[in-house]
Amino acid sequence: MINSRSISDLSPRVASMAREFIAKCAADGIDVIITSTYRDAESQAALYAQGRTAPGKRVTNAKAGQSYHNYRCAFDFVPIVNGKAAWNDSALFERCGKIAESVGLEWAGRWTRFREAAHCQYTGGLTMAQLQAGEKIA
Repeated sequence: MINSRSISDLSPRVASMAREFIAKCAADGIDVIITSTYRDAESQAALYAQGRTAPGKRVTNAKAGQSYHNYRCAFDFVPIVNGKAAWNDSALFERCGKIAESVGLEWAGRWTRFREAAHCQYTGGLTMAQLQAGEKIA
């Protein structure tokens, strides 16, 4: 199973945007860490099973092959405050989300369904069907 945290596992365009996001957060006094980048199908299936056929809370609505993580164009992050992950600081996530949007990323904290404050992605205008068919982000 592959569930990477390495920015280098993202597509080159998204990796560049992720680095810019981290740098802009730092310039704004926010330390962030990347918690997930590329996921293979097996890892995505395991996450999808959580809260359904496996113990735990539901963390995704995306089955294997239906997550932008599977196509190297999404990452998850968390702001760090005093050395600890600030998972419950919605105001801090909002600040990070605005920074993500300023570098051209889509921030899932704005989604109306299954809002996900820790998720950013860049699709380059490609649909899930196009990615599943093998198209790549430019």
